[in-house]
Amino acid sequence: MEVSNSNHRTRIKICGVRDPETANFAIDSGADAVGLVFFPASPRAVEVEVAKAVVAALPSAAVSVALFVNPSEALVTRVLREVAPTLLQFHGDEASAFCDKFAHPYWKAVRVSSGTDLIELSHKFSGAQRLLLDADARAADGGTRVYGGSGEKFDWALIPATLRSSIVLSGGLAPDNVGNAIRSVHPWAVDVSSGVEAQHGVKSRDLIRRFIEAVHKEDSRADEV
Repeated sequence: MEVSNSNHRTRIKICGVRDPETANFAIDSGADAVGLVFFPASPRAVEVEVAKAVVAALPSAAVSVALFVNPSEALVTRVLREVAPTLLQFHGDEASAFCDKFAHPYWKAVRVSSGTDLIELSHKFSGAQRLLLDADARAADGGTRVYGGSGEKFDWALIPATLRSSIVLSGGLAPDNVGNAIRSVHPWAVDVSSGVEAQHGVKSRDLIRRFIEAVHKEDSRADEV
C-alpha cells in the first residue's frame, strides 16, 4: 500500500469485506485497500475460497489485506499460497518473530490504552510495514478482549507525534467522525469496518461511499489551508 506521497493523501482501507462485489465497489469508490478476515470468531470471517474470488476480481492496483488473530502458521501459509494477498495484518497477540517469519509485508495491530508504550512497540515490531492502532475493547462481560470491529474509539492524544504520520488509524471510525480523526491525527491511513455496516458484519454501500467522501473532503480542506 505504498502509494504516492502527494500532500494530504490519506489512504483508505475498508476491512471485513466478504464478496467481490462489495470489494470492487469500495475500490471503485476511492478506497485503496480491502481487508479479508481469517478469524472464525468474527462475523466478517471469510473462507479461503471466497477470499480467493475477492482478490482475483480486484483491479491490479488494489491492495488486499489478509487479517489474522493469533493464527496457526499453517493458516497463514495457506492464505499466502492460495489467496496471495498484498499484505498480512496481525491483529492478535502475535510476537514479532512470528510476524516476521513469513517474509511478507505486514501490518501489526496494537490495541491502545493509557498504559500502551507505542514508541517501544514501534521498535519491537520494526519489521512491520505499519502499526495499525485500534481500541483496547472488551466484550460486555468486561474481561473478554475484542479483536477489532468493536466500533469503539480510543484517545488519539495517546499517539506520539513522531508516529502519527506513519500509522494506520482504526477504532470507532465512521463517516461522521473520520474527518475529525484525520484533522486531529494526520495518519498515513484510516481503516474502517463496523463504521460502514448496515448491521453487524454486513457492509453498507452507502456508508462506504460516505466514508470515502468524508476522507477526500478532509484531504481537500487541508490542501486549501
